[in-house]
Amino acid sequence: MRRFLAIFEPFVLALLGTVLLASMLPVRGQAAVVADVLTTAGIVLLFFLHGAKLSREAILDGARNWRLHLAVLGTTFVLFPLLGLGLVSLPFVEGPMAAGLLFLTLLPSTVQSSIAFTAMARGNVAAAVCSASFSNLLGIFVTPALVALVMSRSGTHGGISLDSIETIALQLLLPFALGHFLRPWIGGFVSRHKQLVTLVDRGSILLVVYTAFSAAVVEGLWSRVSGPELALLAVSCCVLLGAALGLTTLLARLMRLPREDAIVLLFCGSKKSLASGVPMAGVLFAPAQVGAVLLPLMLFHQIQLIACAFIARRASGAAPQPA
Repeated sequence: MRRFLAIFEPFVLALLGTVLLASMLPVRGQAAVVADVLTTAGIVLLFFLHGAKLSREAILDGARNWRLHLAVLGTTFVLFPLLGLGLVSLPFVEGPMAAGLLFLTLLPSTVQSSIAFTAMARGNVAAAVCSASFSNLLGIFVTPALVALVMSRSGTHGGISLDSIETIALQLLLPFALGHFLRPWIGGFVSRHKQLVTLVDRGSILLVVYTAFSAAVVEGLWSRVSGPELALLAVSCCVLLGAALGLTTLLARLMRLPREDAIVLLFCGSKKSLASGVPMAGVLFAPAQVGAVLLPLMLFHQIQLIACAFIARRASGAAPQPA
């Protein structure tokens, strides 16, 4: 029981508390305008820090294990969207729930938890760092493109307008590029103050979640989403994660990857990034839609932590002990 409760880290509890606060005390009126400005500033700062944290050495080193990285990227940006399209084609998956599930499948992989679970399972940590970094770097470009291509054709999103492209460039791409360009000067500060950077990183996410769910609550989110629909959403997330875990395991066997690399494919290829998904949703969707769109991602995030923690612990026990 203690191990199970340990999975619910403070940040996850903070997310749940933020949703509860937005449900009880949603921001309205002029305060909502101020909150939107702060949210935009938070998104810009978040992607600036992502750019500053990305090591160029990791990019160069990662190119060596190209088969593994291509497998992770293919799973993340090809296999997952296909699973999402199959799921939202079911007759009982529709509306904001369908949009949220499909958006979830278009996101890049996580970084911190993928690396942590790979290390716990005695996998190739260096390769996990490279794969997760590649996935997040490409996700800044690929996810908006997939939203325009996949979600507009499936009818779950109206596509990306010129204004949206400008917003993506100014709020996501430009801060990321600027942060990475300034890494030689600020990289040392970022490395020395990891706790401060993490606080800013997670604080920005919480701010986006609060404003998004506030707008959704004002628009009647909880009157439109029933208990059975939430349960169906949770089941859909479990099915999606189970399919991804099974297919990445099968792909690793077909590619005859070493055990350490197979673990990287399992964890990096089956996970989706809350840290990237929250600010991207704030940019790509209308304010009243963001809260509903984020529901599947928040559920999937918690489910993947529980499932991957269990798998990593089992894998660490089965792995040969180091000499």
